[in-house]
Amino acid sequence: MRRALPLILFALGLVALGVAATVVLVPNAGQVATSSVGGPFTLTDQNGRRVTERDFAGATHLVFFGFTHCPDVCPTTLQQIGDVLQALGPKGKDTKALFIAVDPERDTPEALKTYLASFDPRIIGLTGSPEEVTAAVKAYRAYIRKVPTKEGDYTMEHTALVYIMDGRNRFVNALNLTKPADQAAAELAKAL
Repeated sequence: MRRALPLILFALGLVALGVAATVVLVPNAGQVATSSVGGPFTLTDQNGRRVTERDFAGATHLVFFGFTHCPDVCPTTLQQIGDVLQALGPKGKDTKALFIAVDPERDTPEALKTYLASFDPRIIGLTGSPEEVTAAVKAYRAYIRKVPTKEGDYTMEHTALVYIMDGRNRFVNALNLTKPADQAAAELAKAL
């Protein structure tokens, strides 16, 4: 039970985030609700280039927090994101997905570049100092926590939500990856 408690709390946090996002984003009389999810960040991409949120303005894009040592959630989600991008076809040729690494100790630009070589090239890895990563996590109202393992190593708990951000870097919705890629792509296409 003690081992299950962090997973239960994590799941409850995801449910709460989903409910909060739904409540905040319900349109009022034709007006689009604004959200406090997202905000300024300065990070380094997998090619060593410094970027900010402004570099991704002008087009709808996805944001996902994760880490390269993640055993299953992150690689599965990145593959699903790639499948959705592929299912968009030509309409999504300029759609980017940002993979913000929550483990800056291990996830250097070089590590991200190697890791992301297995996924859709439109997925851009971002990392930075612990302070820069923490600032991005806070801006997106995400959750991270470093958890020691019995083997003396550590893992990272993190929000597994895929954020859809519009061209003005405003939160639109969460990408529903429980649907088949073509259906998720159809939903995403509405935001493009």
